[in-house]
Amino acid sequence: MKINIFLNIKKGAYGGGNQFLKALKEYFLNKNVYSENIYDADVILFNSHHQVQELIKLKKKYPEKIFIHRIDGPIFLIRKNNRHLDKLIYNFNDKIADASIFQSIWSKQKNIELGINANKKNTIIINAPNPQVFNLKNKSFFNTNSKTKIIATSWASNLNKGFDTYRFLDENLDFSKYEMTFCGNSPYRFKNIKMIKALQSGDLAKQLKKHDIYITASKNDPCSNSLVEALHCGLPSIGLNDGGHPEIIGKGGLVFNKDEDVIEKIKEIELSYLKFKEAIILPNISEIGKLYYDFIKTVFEQKQKNNNKIGVFDVLSLYKSIYLQKIIKNF
Repeated sequence: MKINIFLNIKKGAYGGGNQFLKALKEYFLNKNVYSENIYDADVILFNSHHQVQELIKLKKKYPEKIFIHRIDGPIFLIRKNNRHLDKLIYNFNDKIADASIFQSIWSKQKNIELGINANKKNTIIINAPNPQVFNLKNKSFFNTNSKTKIIATSWASNLNKGFDTYRFLDENLDFSKYEMTFCGNSPYRFKNIKMIKALQSGDLAKQLKKHDIYITASKNDPCSNSLVEALHCGLPSIGLNDGGHPEIIGKGGLVFNKDEDVIEKIKEIELSYLKFKEAIILPNISEIGKLYYDFIKTVFEQKQKNNNKIGVFDVLSLYKSIYLQKIIKNF
């Protein structure tokens, strides 16, 4: 069984989905189960709503292949103006996908609330980063005699990525006791927080390892790849009590409900730093890759047994979908 990831994966610094799928592709390549050629692949793993026109053509051309849908969002909760995009994704999921993969319990529940077909074969698998890059090697020690070093990161500059909270910290954190760095793209210019442009994965990991605590205030984030990367680098983390953050952080950090709570959460982690650091338990890419492979194999074997194919009529009806037309205009 050979797998193809149908996404134009970027080589450099990019969004979380891109970075995760890049690591997953490397895992499949190392296991010799990956095909760069779609024709030779038995399974096509596609991501959310990307490249919808091309996928519809592929489904029509290769109805015997397995199509696995890695679902994001709900996007409506992130962008607030794209309800039609989620409807497209759900329609797409019904007519194209043989099975679905959600990134968190929260994401599955919210997508069901907004209308996705809960009866479609599915599973929940979180993300993991490249272990050759995001690891504990050369992680700096927490020094109680110097300033506590805090970091936040974001590829996207969307306000929902937590920038109001970071601006609150910029104005209220005691910078005689703390240092804070923001790495990535921001809609704000901070006065006290050190700002660094978006970095390649290797340089980002080095930057993370220089710090003590990671903070994310992103809203409605199903499975923050930035948070996962920080935890794999050994940083106890503080996250907004929203989205998939509580599931990912577990006992390796704390969650907050409003900006005014963040500074107290920082102090709480400082007081029991090693306890939080040692409580960080996340699966690595080998474990996550195996979960993907095992789930895909189960779907593959089941479809072979049932010899179940989607009809051309269903594909054409999807192609003519009003939601598809709306999203095409946005690309």
